[in-house]
Amino acid sequence: MSKDAAVKADPAMFSDCGDTPCPEPVLPNASPEQSAALTDGVRMRENPAEWAFVRLSKLIEDFEKGLNQDEEVAARVVGLPGDGLMQIEDIGFWGPDMILFLGKNADGKPMRLIQHYGQINVVLEARRKPDDQPEARRIGFQLSELVRKTNSGIRKR
Repeated sequence: MSKDAAVKADPAMFSDCGDTPCPEPVLPNASPEQSAALTDGVRMRENPAEWAFVRLSKLIEDFEKGLNQDEEVAARVVGLPGDGLMQIEDIGFWGPDMILFLGKNADGKPMRLIQHYGQINVVLEARRKPDDQPEARRIGFQLSELVRKTNSGIRKR
């Protein structure tokens, strides 16, 4: 996907559980406000891959809040070649069961991890941004924007 291409998803492809609110995560040392912020504007989804994508998006956005200006989010995934580190550039899903991670390896080569939603085990890690890049890239906000846009177009039952 090019940097200039806007992500456009047809809201009709997303489903939810009506007005059923998203359960708040149980996180050690998190205030009730921090837990509530993760679920702000999010409703449960019937599609398990979409539901995993929505919550993963919020967790990445929250993780990125703790990074400094020279760091980006990366994922350490067991079974990947080399150091197992993948710089995450985008995330998607193909319902009802697949989560897609798109990014680059340590050598800058493109990678795509296709994982069943029930097998997601991702360690989010800070990684120094490439020297030739003026700013660290943040994907959490972009992912959360996609979730917000699809929330507004969801069909009510």
